[in-house]
Amino acid sequence: MRLIATTVIALRALRRNKLRSALTALGIIIGVAAVIAMVGIGNGAKSQVEAQVASLGRNVVTVFPGSFSSGGARGGWGSASTLTVEDTEAIAREVAGVVSISPEVRDRNQVLANGLNWNTQIIGESPDFLSIRAWDIDSGTMFSDADVRSAAKVCVLGSTVAKQLFPDVDPAGQILRVRNIPFVIRGVLKSKGFNFFGQDQDDTVVVPYTTHMRRINRRTTVSSIMIEASAPEAMQRIQDDISALLLQRHAVREADFTVRNQLELAQTATATTRVMTSLLGAIAGVSLLVGGIGIMNIMLVSVTERTREIGIRLAIGAHDRDIRVQFLIEAMVLSSLGGIIGVLLGIGISQSLSVLNGWPVLVSTNAILLAVGFSAIVGVLFGFYPAHKAAQLDPIEALRFE
Repeated sequence: MRLIATTVIALRALRRNKLRSALTALGIIIGVAAVIAMVGIGNGAKSQVEAQVASLGRNVVTVFPGSFSSGGARGGWGSASTLTVEDTEAIAREVAGVVSISPEVRDRNQVLANGLNWNTQIIGESPDFLSIRAWDIDSGTMFSDADVRSAAKVCVLGSTVAKQLFPDVDPAGQILRVRNIPFVIRGVLKSKGFNFFGQDQDDTVVVPYTTHMRRINRRTTVSSIMIEASAPEAMQRIQDDISALLLQRHAVREADFTVRNQLELAQTATATTRVMTSLLGAIAGVSLLVGGIGIMNIMLVSVTERTREIGIRLAIGAHDRDIRVQFLIEAMVLSSLGGIIGVLLGIGISQSLSVLNGWPVLVSTNAILLAVGFSAIVGVLFGFYPAHKAAQLDPIEALRFE
């Protein structure tokens, strides 16, 4: 009953000074809203980067040529052509957990079709390319293993190439010329948009890798090898097994290749956004700290203004702890209400920024709970000193206070 009575007195005191209470809570409102909005923007950017990395494929391990050392000359990733189709076959045959694999050959060329031309990326792949990259066919079909074995002159188009060369016609069954070699278009890939590196993934023509090596580029090595692992937890083991196998096959002491997995790329890609989110949250958190200081200042002023009232309460039997609890309740009510209003305002600001500027925004439950919890803690911490000061007042001196 004593706690209920103390709470009623505290709420009555806040209601008597509505404007001052509102201005005191304003610091917390602004702080919480800033935390919610800034963390939401940071999380949105992070989720966008993660989605872009995911668009590169699922559970992907990639082998790049390079990292060679010969006659005192040394080179890194991509500095030498050291991978072959036989390496791809050995990995598929000897490394456990490999679901799909595709040797990859890349080049840029001018292509002609339908009376139009376009400079685009020509990549040679196996039919497993679609599974590794988690890429679907929008229309038509993918070329087959038989097409790879016969180095058939067939291809599938990215949506950007299809729009540039066949704006009003279905490309399936049409002829595309690469270096004056006619290719039959089997289908069109679904649009994937830009990747994490800012490259248009749809600006591409995919052909069988054997066709690329024998008819277009006339080469014996591949640009890279893409592997789909059976599960994310198997990627590191598969990466180690591939390294050991290729070291043995190439008969070298130092690796003349580089193996990377998608988890490493994701960690690198999201590191910047994680730092940015933490920095934005920390800057916004300063507003909460300032709001807490504002609460303490106003509560100290309130103690001075209500010294006589406190003296009367102490004289008629109120305990020190009742005075302390009263002022703590006032501080906590201000900070908690400020936190709740700040959360609603922060969500509103986040959604407004998303609609007006097209920014990706992701307001997480954890950010909301953290902001509200922190605002309540601020109320307790910054309200304790004024409450303690009020509780320590001497009743006689308080009654004499003018």
